[in-house]
Parts: sequence; structure tokens; C-alpha cells
Amino acid sequence: MTDLALMFKGAAAQIRAEHQRLSALDCVAGDGDHGSTMLRVVEQLEQAAGADPREFLRDAGWKIMGVDGGASSSLLGTFFTGMADMPGSGETLDCAELAAAFEYGLAAVRRQTKAQPGDKTMIDALVPAVAAFGAGKTVLNGLRQAADAARTGAENTRNLAAKYGRAKYLGDKTLGHPDPGAVSIALLFEGFYRGLAESKGETGNAGRG
Repeated sequence: MTDLALMFKGAAAQIRAEHQRLSALDCVAGDGDHGSTMLRVVEQLEQAAGADPREFLRDAGWKIMGVDGGASSSLLGTFFTGMADMPGSGETLDCAELAAAFEYGLAAVRRQTKAQPGDKTMIDALVPAVAAFGAGKTVLNGLRQAADAARTGAENTRNLAAKYGRAKYLGDKTLGHPDPGAVSIALLFEGFYRGLAESKGETGNAGRG
């Protein structure tokens, strides 16, 4: 199994374990269906296929964009198809190439949304995760740092008032609750780390070691 497949498998496990919490968070200012949307998203992640990392990522992205999940599935699909546009040979995915892929994915997302850090969206977790991965010396170390940064970013949305989607109409009433999209990003990166770490005999717990 390739590193990407292991990462996706880990991400799917994290979402499945936490999908009810995601839906509960979404009940604060949304339809309460974010958890079920993310379950469909990771099902598509697990079904991704391709002869090389670019094809694998592009297939994952297009599959996710076909999920009926509103902005979340659209932006996540865009993230993975954007990753597939990374420079290089596309035949391998070492630390530098994965860092570039994450940066291309983030850039693609930011072309699709006006949301900025501080707006209480998935951007609050995705931006720090991508930045933190780029500071890593190895893929595993980078993923651990990315997972930690995404978790902190998601937790910090608890102190923000929503500015996008249905939640923006509630304003300060969203204070005290983390954004479900940001939490989903944190879970995905935690899963990326755990999936790869466990395959290499590591503990698989971001924030430790």
C-alpha cells in the first residue's frame, strides 16, 4: 500500500470514529449533517486509485466533488485535485513533493473561497496545517506537525464568531463552539499522520514524541 493510501486509510478511520461529534458541532449553526457528509467523503478517499500520486490525488478529488455535501465536499475535492497539480515528475511523493502538493491544494481552495483565517471555517485549520508540514524534515515528522497545527487552529475557532454560511446569521451565538469544517481538517491530518505512523511501527499519536 502506498503512503498516500495509508494516509487516506488513517483519515477515514479518524472521521468514522468522530463523525457523530462533527454532526453535533454542525447542529449549533448548520443542518447537523456534516458528520454524514464527511463519512461519504472518506469513503471516496478510500476508493481512490491511480498509477502515480498525481492520478491518485486527482481521482480522489473528483470523487469527493461528486459527494452531495455542499461547500465542504466541494472544497475538499478542490484541495485534492489542487494537490495533483504539484510540480515535479509525479512518480514519487517525498517530503518536499508532498509539501508542494499541500501548498498547491491550499492555493486551489483559496481560489474557490473568500474565507480567511479568523473567519471560523476550515481555512483556520488548513492554513496552519500546510505551513507546519512544510517545516518538517521528513514526511512523518511533517504530518505530525501539521496535525498538531490543524488541531490548534480548529480549537481556536471556538473563540471566533462565524462569518460564512448559515452560521454567520447567528453571529456571536456561535462563540464557544469550534467550527465543524475546521475540526474535520484536523481529523484528516491526524489520520494522515496516524495511518502512516502505524504502518512504520510508530505510536501514531500526533503531539507526542
